[in-house]
Amino acid sequence: MSWKKDTVQDLTDLIKSGDTLAVIDIHGVPAGAMLGMRATLRGDMKIQVAKKRLMSIAWERCGLKDENLNELFQGAVQPALVSSSSLNSFKMFDELKKTEAGRAAKEGDVAPHQIVVEKMDTGMPPGPIVGELNSVGIPAKIMGGSVQIQKRTVVLEEGDVFEGDMGMMLSKIGINPIVTGLRLCGTLEDGTVFSPSTLDIDYEQFETDLISYAAGAFNLACNITWYTNQTMPTILAKASREAMAVALEAAIATADTMPHLVGRAHNGAMAVAGQLDSDALDEELANMLGAAASAAATAASSPESTSEAPTEADEEEEEEEEESFGGLGDLFG
Repeated sequence: MSWKKDTVQDLTDLIKSGDTLAVIDIHGVPAGAMLGMRATLRGDMKIQVAKKRLMSIAWERCGLKDENLNELFQGAVQPALVSSSSLNSFKMFDELKKTEAGRAAKEGDVAPHQIVVEKMDTGMPPGPIVGELNSVGIPAKIMGGSVQIQKRTVVLEEGDVFEGDMGMMLSKIGINPIVTGLRLCGTLEDGTVFSPSTLDIDYEQFETDLISYAAGAFNLACNITWYTNQTMPTILAKASREAMAVALEAAIATADTMPHLVGRAHNGAMAVAGQLDSDALDEELANMLGAAASAAATAASSPESTSEAPTEADEEEEEEEEESFGGLGDLFG
């Protein structure tokens, strides 16, 4: 029939027009909503509804593998073919995800997952709703002037069929478990089939994980002295600190160590002078000791001085902390 040939040709053109191909399931989507969704997505992707057999013929004409199409068809009740030249698989998944919305379950619908009613205050006034909820197995009674669910209840397991007024009662308490929209069944990109579970990514958690992995790799590279453009500044800074510590310990005089060595010698001299009798001190030393004692007394009586001077153990701990790597902070300054 001519319409079949025309449909196959349209499908062939659609397949050839994009780098990312996909199959979506439009089962349960009202015609009006479908038109609106297609209009919204028209700028990024082309969508065509057809029979599976016609899709398969067009797929073969384009030289694509039948097993890939069969994999994309899995779970599709009413399939449609999608093509995009501007979206990769992950972006296509995100755009199609935006079309999904919950609706009340009807008699005969299948529960997509375990459906649980939590213990809660429905906020509804007393009325026949109490008996209606109890009739479908949801324990409810009037408390404090409103209808309350008495306990957490599993009303349906995944795969169970909705019967009677169950779907309507769930909708009245805000549970609409049947998702309608353009549900992605899978994509084909560069010869690789991607399932929806692979494309459904929490990007915030993904970014956090990347930062954590990068920090761990950076610290490991620094600790094993792995030379790269990123680790060299941190490795050199650590080596410089360690070299300075060794030079000070060995009293090696250089332009960098002299201020520290002179300061250490001065403090040592003042400590020795402080142990001597005042008669053994010349005027300059006596004045220096007096000035140091006055400064210490002022600092001790100052209200801003709320903590004791760091002990030798504290100083050693600070030095050890300085020797450790600062993670990505060192990498980015």
